[in-house]
Amino acid sequence: MRGLTFNKNKQHNKSINFQFAISFIAVMASILVVCYLANNLLLKRYYVHEKVNVLKTAFDSLNDADQNDTLDEETFERELRGICERYNLDLLIMDPDSQTIKFEGGTQMLLMMMLWDHIISDSEMQKPPGGIRMETDTIYKDNRYEIGTTTDPRMNSEYLDMWGTLDSGNLFIVRTAVDGIDDSVGIANTFLGYVGIIAILISVIIILYVSKRVTKPILELADISDKMAGLDFEARYTPVGDNEITLLGNNINKLSESLEATISELKSANLKLQKDIENKEKIDEMRKEFLSNVSHELKTPIAIIQGYAEGLKDGIADDPESMDYYVDVINDEAAKMNAMVQKLLTLNQIEFGNDKVEMDRFDIVSLIKTQVATSEPLTRSNGITISIPDSEPVYVWGDSFKVDEIFRNYLTNAIHYCKYDKNIDVRLEEHDEKVRVTVFNTGDQIPEESIDRVWEKFYKVDKARTREYGGSGIGLSIVAALCKSMNMTYGVNNYDNGVAFWFELDRQ
Repeated sequence: MRGLTFNKNKQHNKSINFQFAISFIAVMASILVVCYLANNLLLKRYYVHEKVNVLKTAFDSLNDADQNDTLDEETFERELRGICERYNLDLLIMDPDSQTIKFEGGTQMLLMMMLWDHIISDSEMQKPPGGIRMETDTIYKDNRYEIGTTTDPRMNSEYLDMWGTLDSGNLFIVRTAVDGIDDSVGIANTFLGYVGIIAILISVIIILYVSKRVTKPILELADISDKMAGLDFEARYTPVGDNEITLLGNNINKLSESLEATISELKSANLKLQKDIENKEKIDEMRKEFLSNVSHELKTPIAIIQGYAEGLKDGIADDPESMDYYVDVINDEAAKMNAMVQKLLTLNQIEFGNDKVEMDRFDIVSLIKTQVATSEPLTRSNGITISIPDSEPVYVWGDSFKVDEIFRNYLTNAIHYCKYDKNIDVRLEEHDEKVRVTVFNTGDQIPEESIDRVWEKFYKVDKARTREYGGSGIGLSIVAALCKSMNMTYGVNNYDNGVAFWFELDRQ
């Protein structure tokens, strides 16, 4: 059995080495073939294409200079000589009387004969004595000039000629040799052969190097199995090719996924159990906290009522005025207790979803003005100035009764905490499909540690002041519950000179 395993591994190693060898040799051979074909089929065409562009550029320069009578100027001659030397151009310009106007490079008489030969060939006239009939293949032609490749039968040389007439009527020819490109292609192919041999040698070295790395996936599988033993299932084997190691890697991946799913289910069940325990403990804590808060809030008014009632019973208030005062205090504390109980009932009804939401379209500006007018006696007695939006009706969607409750809580809260300049500013801001209602009052900022807790039941930032005006710490909790019941966003922001509470309503 061990011998069989050894033979399989040996065969497997040979198969991988064979794949490496074939891959490298195929890549190198493909690159060499592509380069060889490109040199033989495309290089000369590209070279001729670039030369044609050079000839066209030379024609434009000659034509412009001929029209502007600047052919003999020193500046143009230097420029023309530089172009001819750079691109190996020979050129000749003649007038209709065969008088030379401009000549650069080559042999003047030969260029003149070539020019006449092309012109006579174009006009299908008989070749003049001594003329040289060239084999020309036209590449480009328009009404001013023609470009073609010309083969000289005497020297078996190939040229790229441009001949024709300038706009002034002067004849011209521009010639450049192209037979050198064939030699360049041959040199390039020879060089490519040497490079190919070197590349093949390098590929052999690479194959030897890569073959030593065949054990890498095996070591990777060993590392993955070690992590699995430590209950770490994040690592996965990435299959490469189609061999025995890939098969083993895929099986290990499947095993890892199965173990991970099983342990994940166990962890999920354990987490759910922990959350259930935490929720039970949290509910118990909330119940204890609620009872403690209610007991604390009711303890003071009950004590006051009890004290004043005993005073009346003991005859401490023996005159009508004192008796009226005692009775007023008892009624006031009883009213506060009743208001707190009503708020608790309202909050409980909202939080448990027993309060029905009836969405309708109403004017928020009218609602604000009504509430501000209702609060006018209280603001006037406290010397508070309220500014409200003076605008056309703004219609929004929501439960108008609940929105009225939210705004009333904000406004009441602002009145009770308004200080210093004693200003309350009610603002409306329209953003796209939303309308934000903000109630700002001058006064002390809310401490940062209390910003997120002001919405909690019975939480009071300033307990002494809250007790002073009879607050129970439930109003903002009702605001939060009402906003959540209508999917409204709400919040509070501190400013240098006060605090702003806000909520948003949909316009559509």
